[in-house]
Amino acid sequence: MSEAIVTAWRAESARLVGALARMTRDVQLAEDLAQDALVAALEQWPTDGVPDNPSAWLMTTAKRRGIDHFRRAEVLRRKVTEVGRARGEEQAMPDLDAQVDHIEDDVLRLIFLTCHPALTAESRAALTLRLVGGLTTVEIARGFLTTESAMGQRISRAKKTLATARVELELPTGEERTRRLDDVMAVIYLIFNEGYTATAGQDWMRPELSNEATRLARMLAALAPDEPEVLGLQALLELQGSRTAARLDESGMPVLLEAQDRTRWDHLLIRRGLAALQRAEAFARRGKPVGTYFLQASIAAQHARAKQPEHTSWRRIAALYDVLAEVAPGPVVELNRAVAHGRAHGPTAGLAVLDALGPDALAGSPLVPSVRGDLLERAGLHERASEAFAEAASRTSNGSERALLRRRAQANAERAPG
Repeated sequence: MSEAIVTAWRAESARLVGALARMTRDVQLAEDLAQDALVAALEQWPTDGVPDNPSAWLMTTAKRRGIDHFRRAEVLRRKVTEVGRARGEEQAMPDLDAQVDHIEDDVLRLIFLTCHPALTAESRAALTLRLVGGLTTVEIARGFLTTESAMGQRISRAKKTLATARVELELPTGEERTRRLDDVMAVIYLIFNEGYTATAGQDWMRPELSNEATRLARMLAALAPDEPEVLGLQALLELQGSRTAARLDESGMPVLLEAQDRTRWDHLLIRRGLAALQRAEAFARRGKPVGTYFLQASIAAQHARAKQPEHTSWRRIAALYDVLAEVAPGPVVELNRAVAHGRAHGPTAGLAVLDALGPDALAGSPLVPSVRGDLLERAGLHERASEAFAEAASRTSNGSERALLRRRAQANAERAPG
């Protein structure tokens, strides 16, 4: 029963909070009312059974809690007047049941709200997981390797920032909406990447975060189905996420892409990802602009379509990275471009791309020395490769990644002359 309640809450919480926020004009109050409805479900569903329409049940319960709140409040008359004036009605109580037809807009509004530019990227991610993803503070804190109290304070500060800034709960329009959409996608991608390859801790991955990011990307694609970049983001996360089960061996050690058992890839996610990419390509052919997520998804699709590693079209991937480097230049793109050119044209070509980065690129990160080690290993320069992998191991804060890099350093040391 508890699992059914959690499932229903995850599916409906964003819609519920979004509708309540629009009606009450108060994000904190909206979440409180939604939480009250959840508590009521925990109390009643085990006895009465899960209702036929959990969404309507939660909505009705939250509506009643909201009406009770306004009736008790000293500012009842002012609140009722404000709501009535906004809706062209007089003395009308907020009625969530009347807003069901607009519920999808409420979710989109909530996503844009949690990714408001007044917040830091970290606060956006936390608030998005809390209000849109429906995760608990404990779950979010565990995902980002911090304490429950620290994460609770971060989320609380984010809500206060929005309240202090008197942030409008309406959807932004024009250029503001475009800018905010980029922020929304960036936050979802940030959440996915932290789940896909954790920056710290002992676990190589945190699937609960990457899975939640993929769910948010699907939701965003459903709300903005004619935006090729949104479809590209969904495609990218579906395709990348399809490899999750194959990224660890039986002992829990990381398995690199070329060594993965591709029969363990999730082919449902691959089909979903390729379908989303196909829709994005259709919009692109009609002249709608595409960007980095579309290009990255196109790269991921090359891996997804290759049944064996040797079937991978590395020349096509290298060409796509060349385009990506033009539209979104940066050290991480250049690192991936070095890998692609190393596979497509030989390790010397990859090292040439890597050397062009300069000595201070991504200082302190394990990425540059780990890519250098891989290219040197492929070039047969095992002693230098061992040194590069050892340097990368010393830079990472992730225990599983450190073990993998040390293992590769040792393997190359054993193969080095003398």
